[in-house]
Parts: sequence; structure tokens; C-alpha cells
Amino acid sequence: MKNLKLFVLALCLFSGVTSFAQEKNEWDIRLRAIGVLPQESATIGVIGGGINISNAYIPELDITYFFAKNFSAELILGTSKHNIKTKGSNLSAIGGGTSADVDLGSVWLLPPTLTLQYHLPTGTAFKPYIGTGVNYTIFYNASQGPVVASVAYKNKFAFAAQAGIDYDISEKFFLNVDLKKLLLSTTATVDASNLTPASSPDLAPVLKSINAETKINPWIIGIGVGYRIK
Repeated sequence: MKNLKLFVLALCLFSGVTSFAQEKNEWDIRLRAIGVLPQESATIGVIGGGINISNAYIPELDITYFFAKNFSAELILGTSKHNIKTKGSNLSAIGGGTSADVDLGSVWLLPPTLTLQYHLPTGTAFKPYIGTGVNYTIFYNASQGPVVASVAYKNKFAFAAQAGIDYDISEKFFLNVDLKKLLLSTTATVDASNLTPASSPDLAPVLKSINAETKINPWIIGIGVGYRIK
């Protein structure tokens, strides 16, 4: 609910700025190479332990619309695949070690992110900006890996903060460096009932739904080129 309120607030800010300053009508299109670098942590039920989420490096397209001289809205489009495993989990109840890693396969993230940006008026080829907005991450094509029966992830809203700089190399083309932080979390539900020991059938219901409250909180670092349409 908190993230939904942030989303509504961002839309209100967008509408408000649009209403008072229709001075500039410009589209910027950027193609960036980005690194998605999770800063992960988790609280895992039943088996405990921590979480490890791999980095991802992907191409990304973003579209920016200037609705005022120094204000714009940016929408980024990209998708990344991450490998996931637990770290130091206690599997003694099913005959495993007390500090084991569990391969939970991989999952794809589709995180469309909308930010409202303010561009500092420098009067030079260097054009820094800051931004804030909302993200909605969709988890799809989850693969459970070789150990458990299945893994599912909840789609979630998240807060996004941003800073970057454009550098004009001509009237139409520019270079870009961009940094974003997403405060993204999800609930992962693991079905490990397939690991129930024959001697302890009463463990099956417990192992069927192991919840992991997971903070992903990635940094997104990008560098690329842009084209300006006026």
C-alpha cells in the first residue's frame, strides 16, 4: 500500500508540473548498457540462512519526454535474468548439513520504472539531472533449479531514485551516464515438499510452503547514447 501511494504521488506531481509549464516539447531516446546489482538480504522461514542474487548485465531502452524546460518524465524498458540460491541454510531436518547452500534456479525480472526528473540549467554541454519515481517489477519464467519442487515470486511496487548526466556531442546526439536505486522487495515461496524424508512424512506440509521475505534493493548503473527529437 505504501508503494502504491508513492505511485499515485508521482502521477500527481507529473500532472501538476505539466499544468504550469508547457515550455518545451522534446523527446529523448537512449540506448544504454546497464548493470543490475542487487544488494540482497532475506528472512527465510523453516531452513533459515541468507540469500544470494546474481548481478545481470543487459541492454536497456529508455524514453524521456520534456514537458517543461527543466522537467521531464522517463520510462525505462529492459529485462534481466538472475540466479538465486540460499546461503548457510539448515537442512538437518531432511538429512542435509546445518550450513548448506540451496540452488533455487533463476528468475527473470521485468521492471518498468517511471521517474520525474529535474535537469539542472548549466548552460553547457554537461546536463546533470536528478529524479524520483516508482517501479513495478514483474517476476516471470521462474526456474526452480535442481533441488526444490517450485519457486514463486510476488510482483511488487518499489520506490526509485535517480541521478545522471547527459553530455551533448551534437545538437541531436548525446552521451549518458545514469545511476538508479530501487527499494525493491518480494516474497518468494519455495515448495520443497519433494525433499520430505520417508521417515518424517509430517514434514511435508511444512516444507511445501517456505516463505522468504527478500529485499533485492538493486543499484542500476548505465552508460549509453541518446538521440534528441524536437
